[in-house]
Formats: sequence, C-alpha cells, structure tokens
Amino acid sequence: MYEEAREAMVRSQLLARGIIDQKVLTAMRTVERHRFVNEENELYAYEDRPIPIGLGQTISQPFMVALMTQTLGLTGDERVLEIGTGSGYQTAILAELAQSVFTIERLEPLQKHARRVLDALGYTNIHYKAGDGTLGWRENAPYDRILVSAGAPRVPEKLFEQMAVGGKMVAPIGGRFTQELNLVVKKAGGTMKIIPKGGCVFVPLIGKNGWTDDRADSWSL
Repeated sequence: MYEEAREAMVRSQLLARGIIDQKVLTAMRTVERHRFVNEENELYAYEDRPIPIGLGQTISQPFMVALMTQTLGLTGDERVLEIGTGSGYQTAILAELAQSVFTIERLEPLQKHARRVLDALGYTNIHYKAGDGTLGWRENAPYDRILVSAGAPRVPEKLFEQMAVGGKMVAPIGGRFTQELNLVVKKAGGTMKIIPKGGCVFVPLIGKNGWTDDRADSWSL
C-alpha cells in the first residue's frame, strides 16, 4: 500500500510540479515517509501537506522537501549541514544523496526519536548534535551544503561563515509566518549571492541568530 502511495506522491506532487532531478526522485521513492510520522498520521504520510510531529514542529510537505533537496544540487560527495532534524525525514533524503550529513536539533526529544528511526533504517552517514542550530557546528566545518528547515529572519551569519567557498545553502527567509525560499551561494572572497525560489511557510527558526522568543518549549509531544 505504502509503495503505491509513494509512487503516486512522486507522480502527482513532484514530477507534475517541476522536480526533475532523478536522484532526488529516486530518494523520494525510496525513503518511507510513513516511518517518520506518528502512528495516527501514517495514512496521511504521502499527502501533499505538512504533518504535526509534536513540540510545535511539523514534517514538511513532500514537494518542499524535494524542492529544497533539488536546489542543493547534490552529487554524492558533499558534506551537508542540516539545521532542524525534526522528524528525520529530510535527514534521510539527504543521507541518500550526500557523503555525510551533520544534523542539529534544539529539541532533544525530537532528535532522539528521529535517530531511533534513522538507525533502524540502517543509515550510517549521519552525525547528530542537540543544540542551537543557528550557531552551526563549527568543529566539522566547512560544509559544501547547508539546509535550513525552519524560517529565519535573515541568512544566519554563523551558518554562512561555515560554508565552503562555492557552497550552497537553502533557507526560508522572511517573517515568522511566511517566508521566501532562498538559495544562498558563497562566492570567492566570501561574498553572498541570493537567488529567490518562491514563497513558503515554515515554523520559525529559534536561536541566537534566528528568532529569540521561544514558545515551543511549553508544548509536549
């Protein structure tokens, strides 16, 4: 049942809306999205919408996951920094396509749950850290690619610093409730080029270089 649902998702949500990277499409066909949602939401796992995962967070709609991944332009040799492990679904997609993934999540219960799922699925190229994702993970920098899976008020300075020259970052930038998805390229000399990719809606990126008011800590899984 789920295999057919994944194929329908790829055809109707991804191919029909301009996702053309064959490696991304293969990863989206491979990774079992229903493993990353709560049991009561499994039947909705392949629908074209985000799904709550607890602590005020969501698993992004499949199209947005595919679009962000395609925009990174992964070839298989990259070291990728992911800001916001969340459910672990985007992490799995990145792990299918990159050499290694370094993923940070400030809400430790979410990351622990995601890691159990990812370990059970056999991923060995993922490294985990609990903490403020807006500060990045300096010990393992520089990164060839960075994916930010929450909405930031601006390009996080510390993340840009940790990008390799020629590296790419995909990040939603804007207000707390609506953002513009941006491709950020680090050019020679450390200059920044920003290419808009369309409107989007993400939960806010909380941290020192993001939004500072944190209302999620009072929520429960």
